[in-house]
Amino acid sequence: MGKKEIDIEIDRLTNSIENSVTGEVFDTKVVQLGKSGKKEIKPAEWLFDWEEELNLSDREVYKLVTVNNPKIIHGMLCLEDKSDHIFINLVESANFNKGTNKIYLGVAGNLFAFACKFSFEKGYEGYVAFDSKSALIDHYNKKLGATHFKGSRIIGMKKYFQD
Repeated sequence: MGKKEIDIEIDRLTNSIENSVTGEVFDTKVVQLGKSGKKEIKPAEWLFDWEEELNLSDREVYKLVTVNNPKIIHGMLCLEDKSDHIFINLVESANFNKGTNKIYLGVAGNLFAFACKFSFEKGYEGYVAFDSKSALIDHYNKKLGATHFKGSRIIGMKKYFQD
């Protein structure tokens, strides 16, 4: 399995998602998907193979849903505990939340915030790392305060998610 690079833009940093047309706000929650979560994933709707991620014992897969409608997955996240930080292996918005015609804003921000919160809960002071598409390194620096480490590796972000 080759290295996967994160290719998701952060449009908003909120504790909810917002309908891009109406501005209506929906509270969200991030829920872990277990092995039985495979039946919730429709592979044709995702760029990455999330079923493969669910099969790896050293990783945990999470889904972002709204509190009032937990059956619709707005985004997914795969995390790995590295004993001193959390590594984000994959993060992806659902197809209907991508591009200029996305339905909801804030999906990616919610997922990155969850990774930092998870890091705080583990005692890692909010530190996370991930491999970014090179074209988005500056974007992550500006939106999240992330630091370009080397190659495509990004670290940091905790200061944006301490509250």
